Amino acid sequence: MENSGGIGASLSGRYATALFELARDSKKIESVEASLGKLRAALDQSSDFRALTTSPVLSRADAAKGVEAVAKPLGLDEITANFLGVLAANRRLNQLAAVIRNFRILAARHRGETTAEVTSAHPLDDDQVAQLKSQLKQRLGRDVAVELNVDPTILGGLVVRVGSQMIDSSIRTRLTSLAHAMKG
Repeated sequence: MENSGGIGASLSGRYATALFELARDSKKIESVEASLGKLRAALDQSSDFRALTTSPVLSRADAAKGVEAVAKPLGLDEITANFLGVLAANRRLNQLAAVIRNFRILAARHRGETTAEVTSAHPLDDDQVAQLKSQLKQRLGRDVAVELNVDPTILGGLVVRVGSQMIDSSIRTRLTSLAHAMKG
């Protein structure tokens, strides 16, 4: 097993590492990553799919039927579809979001990229993402893969986390700082 830099320690990390190694050995990293992107979007946009992955009352058989029904319309590759079945059979669908995040980190490392977790108040368009990647590449000196999250509570700006380093230019943080300075 390749060094996963701490990812393999958690349950989701072990699943992500197993999926990554299967994808790598099958030379299907890109197609699995694309399928996981579709699943991430489904988790974000579909309350029904989210419920399927988090419901503790669904039987293994019902969970398996549910993910089988989702795999085809989403156009998931075979490896990812089978992997979803394994998660359902092991009652681990609740780990899906973390598995996706860990897989992306492993895939980025495999490509020699650094991964940045970017949180914005509103979804970023393709041009904004390209600009952000370019600025991060200049700052870090290497290619950067971005994991995008939306959190309206930051009000505006961005929060960028690369490893243990964090750049917080959110309006919420600026307002908090201003409030502390005014209390003085």
